[in-house]
Amino acid sequence: MESNTRRDPYRSGFEFEKKYHGCAQCSVAALYTVFPEHTNPDVFRAASGLGGGVGLSCKGHCGALSGAVMVLSQLFGRELNAIEDLEKKRTYAFRLANEMVHHFIAEFSTIICEEIHDKLLGRRFDLWDPDDKQSFEDAGAHDPHCPSVVGKAVQWASELIKRESKQTTDD
Repeated sequence: MESNTRRDPYRSGFEFEKKYHGCAQCSVAALYTVFPEHTNPDVFRAASGLGGGVGLSCKGHCGALSGAVMVLSQLFGRELNAIEDLEKKRTYAFRLANEMVHHFIAEFSTIICEEIHDKLLGRRFDLWDPDDKQSFEDAGAHDPHCPSVVGKAVQWASELIKRESKQTTDD
């Protein structure tokens, strides 16, 4: 990615989704472009099945939300060797994920993939049906709609990462 996308989280998310598709992985990849020091290929790979409302079902929550929450949890969640640390789970991971949900609700009135499609593209799609998948593309799914959703998710998550990183260094 170009160096200007490293400074612009929205543009980074938008460009990844527009070019590569897969909203969850594109959110993760874009956040790693903005914060390359946190890159973890296993987290990126783990986001593979979360695009299109989980497995292209469109029934689950938006993959852009999933990918952003995965990176927030990677950075601020509890670790396996500290699973008993219930306070860290509640303080960071749940709170940050909840903030992302609130951003989605404020912007799209939902976190559900097919409901976001309704709002942005005017209807729901069956992404496993080749004709409906083509209709999805023809309606502007990957230019500009889904890229804008990923861009916003990456922007919001970037703001949270910067805020939380500053708070943890100030403590």
